[in-house]
Amino acid sequence: MIVNTEQQIPIKLWVEHEADLESGAWDQIKNLANFPFAYKHIAIMPDAHQGYGMPIGGVMATQDVIGPNMVGVDIGCGMCAVKTSLTEIDIDDLKKIMGEVRKAVPVGFKKHKEPQDSDFMPSLVEDLPIVRIEYSNAQFSLGTLGGGNHFIEIQKGNDGFIWIMIHSGSRNLGFKVANYYNKLAVELNEKWKSSVPESWELAFLPVDSAEGQNYIREMEYCVKFALVNRRLMMSRILEVFNNVLNMVEGNLLADEMINIAHNYASLEHHFGKDVWVHRKGATLAREGTIGIIPGSQGTKSYIVRGKGNKESFESCSHGAGRLMGRNQARQRLNLEEEVKKLNDKGIIHSIRGVQDLDEASGAYKPIEVVMKNQEDLVDILVELEPLAVIKG
Repeated sequence: MIVNTEQQIPIKLWVEHEADLESGAWDQIKNLANFPFAYKHIAIMPDAHQGYGMPIGGVMATQDVIGPNMVGVDIGCGMCAVKTSLTEIDIDDLKKIMGEVRKAVPVGFKKHKEPQDSDFMPSLVEDLPIVRIEYSNAQFSLGTLGGGNHFIEIQKGNDGFIWIMIHSGSRNLGFKVANYYNKLAVELNEKWKSSVPESWELAFLPVDSAEGQNYIREMEYCVKFALVNRRLMMSRILEVFNNVLNMVEGNLLADEMINIAHNYASLEHHFGKDVWVHRKGATLAREGTIGIIPGSQGTKSYIVRGKGNKESFESCSHGAGRLMGRNQARQRLNLEEEVKKLNDKGIIHSIRGVQDLDEASGAYKPIEVVMKNQEDLVDILVELEPLAVIKG
């Protein structure tokens, strides 16, 4: 851990060198450390890179306020994983499974043609203005992957078992909620003549205000929606496995599904106070918490156990973290080299052309370095090697 004390409050970074972070990310980190409601210090995870307002891989605790942009637009985005009872899988069966999964789970901007049963949806027990407007549309997106860095991956663990892992979030529902409340926060901050510059993109809502309470409730609903979205996808992927392998339904699930979110805010007790901890591209690593840290396409992923390090607000990284932007990756990476890396490992992958290079492993930080830099945050339980991947 590196400690920088040049701003209003300290910045604690789990990186090898401060120079590892690009200038844009550093500008955002400094803004966090000078945010008037920030508490104690800012924690920056080893996968950190520039985002909107707050860097991805940033953790900030605040007193009395909550920030929509400090959570992000994909509210509740996260990981889930299950260990199956399989110890081997034939390559031909794996190809069939991936083909059937693509039929069962819409990816990218695609949604289901019919609304999914409302029984799958989190119950609406409160008046949630934006969620109510978007509820019907959300039923079409339930059980869908989304795009960008979202993925479905089949893996082989060093525990000897085949694992299934999913990265996805709250789809358009979370996007609508985030945008509405961030826009509202910007308007109110301007009305209040807030000392926080608009250029920082850190508009906030007081937690004791009607607007703040509404955002909290709608954010929490989106976190629940993201979980049931991942759960429904996992259920349908397991059905595909059972159908292709002619197994009795349920035989594959050896353990309960592991789930961990990485875009949310929650009220927690740290350093003697109840504060709102914003994790944007960071996951909970409370002592004993079982989490998931994925690598990039073609590299290892990890099942971990949190150590409860108080200095990180009991947090860890959410993945490998981007090394270069999407356009930069398409311009700089070599398609043949990236494909060869995956083919040499025998991985069924999703890189078909230059447009896919933004999700190549070369666009991301080395996951082994990221894990090394957070040895005081998590213990590794299982290492997972990729076998096949579907990208959004």
